[in-house]
Amino acid sequence: MSPQDPHPPASREAWLNGPYARAHKKHPERQAAFRTPSGIELEPIYGEAPDGGWPGEYPYTRGVQPTMYRGRFWTMRQYAGFSSARQSNERYHMLLEGGQTGLSVAFDLPTQLGYDSDDPLAIYEVGKVGVPINSLADVERLFAGIPLGDVSTSMTINATASFLLCAYVALAKRGGIDPARLRGTVQNDILKEYAARGNYRFGVKSSMRLVTDLITFCRDHVPLWNTVSISGYHIREAGSTAVQELAFTLANGRAYVAAAQAAGLEVDEFAPRLSFFFNAHNHLFEEVAKFRAARRMWARIMREEFGAKDPKSWMLRFHTQTAGSMLTSQQPENNVVRVTVQALAAILGGTQSLHTNSRDEALGLPTADSARLALRTQQLLAQESGVADVIDPLGGAPYIEALTDQLEAEALALMGQIDARGGAVAAVEDGFVQREIHRSALEWQRDVEAGRRTIVGVNRYQVEETPPTIFRPDPAAKQEVLDDLAQVRAERDPARVEGTLRALGEAARSGQNVMTPMLAAVEAYATVGEVCKVLEETFGKFHPPEVL
Repeated sequence: MSPQDPHPPASREAWLNGPYARAHKKHPERQAAFRTPSGIELEPIYGEAPDGGWPGEYPYTRGVQPTMYRGRFWTMRQYAGFSSARQSNERYHMLLEGGQTGLSVAFDLPTQLGYDSDDPLAIYEVGKVGVPINSLADVERLFAGIPLGDVSTSMTINATASFLLCAYVALAKRGGIDPARLRGTVQNDILKEYAARGNYRFGVKSSMRLVTDLITFCRDHVPLWNTVSISGYHIREAGSTAVQELAFTLANGRAYVAAAQAAGLEVDEFAPRLSFFFNAHNHLFEEVAKFRAARRMWARIMREEFGAKDPKSWMLRFHTQTAGSMLTSQQPENNVVRVTVQALAAILGGTQSLHTNSRDEALGLPTADSARLALRTQQLLAQESGVADVIDPLGGAPYIEALTDQLEAEALALMGQIDARGGAVAAVEDGFVQREIHRSALEWQRDVEAGRRTIVGVNRYQVEETPPTIFRPDPAAKQEVLDDLAQVRAERDPARVEGTLRALGEAARSGQNVMTPMLAAVEAYATVGEVCKVLEETFGKFHPPEVL
């Protein structure tokens, strides 16, 4: 039992007959006995709870739900978006019809940065990678024929998260759907943009205000929505280690909690709707231990540091994506194996939802066949491998428990360095986080180039290859997007747009919550570029520090 946990652990029998039994009854679709192909009946869990927590109990090292995948599988949420809203909509329908259980939207860079598609800074990106969204009209096309009240939608959007959430809420209202029924996530994690990804628009403190404004708005109007998906994924993609991914992600989470409290919110009003987004890399056991350590660390941070009383505030729920940075353009079929190992790590580590990358993503956008195979990878793991039949199947193994403890200890030490610098915001503003990530990325690259780290098909086991088939975006999509934008501007009420943008600017300057006036502007078909221009007049633009 952890010395930080004042409550003694329940016995195995008490857990099986109590929390596990009650939760299991809620899932009749998974009521059959779990057996191996040889007929051996499987227990729900093996081993003990050395840190005081059975699945579904603090500190959640073994899982946030009592039944985990014995109750239901993780959400299979494949990330997609390209060319235009119409073409992305076709891909969403294909994935949903193929068994995907949640949507995940990829936006193009102009949308992420808050520029309209016809802006001189944006026009050469339009119609390629990610779906361009200029106004509510594009969101209407993107989700045509998709029941928003029934599907969970994740949007990987940060600097313009407020605009996209407003557009989603506006679309739901137009369809007669109460926003209180909407389920999904906006990433809305701006700190990792400054640290690792670079898709920011406004200053750090102003962007943190946008985050807390959105949290407050969702508390009042969209209570089932996950308001921030605190992302370690991009930190890892930029070259961090697993320890750094843990430390920087949870430090950012601390910063969002503190900012929301400073904005006047009680911790248990918003903390249950925070979620996390992690990377799954190639080292199977370190990744499993990382996920287990993350749950335990967050539970203690929320209860001990922030005084959260609601157990849902202690639970670290997370989405996982397999590691795009580990995919290779050489011998791309090898990526199927890499993705399978990475997905297995996420599942053994207890993820709540999962995206599996496609084999050809180091070459370009995934083809429809590759996207389907990536989804089939998850379905095969869920339905055929048996990995979902036992809760935390690696828990209790000396190797896994030792790795979990060591990752936690090293991550806490690094978080201590961040605290000494004044917290996550200050550590980003002075470039500390960026420098640490750059250092690790450089070390990894040098190891690959020197042959100290093997990348199969890249620095060992090379072969002569036939050029693979590469997905090419529809070249006509760009003009389609520009024509749609021109049509919106021609058909909307200019006076209404101007009035709503003026009200938005007044709210930004006065310190009021900007979400309600932004929603009005979106409903008037103001564009993302127009909304962000108004905000930039008050918030200014972010200029990164020198980090090298």
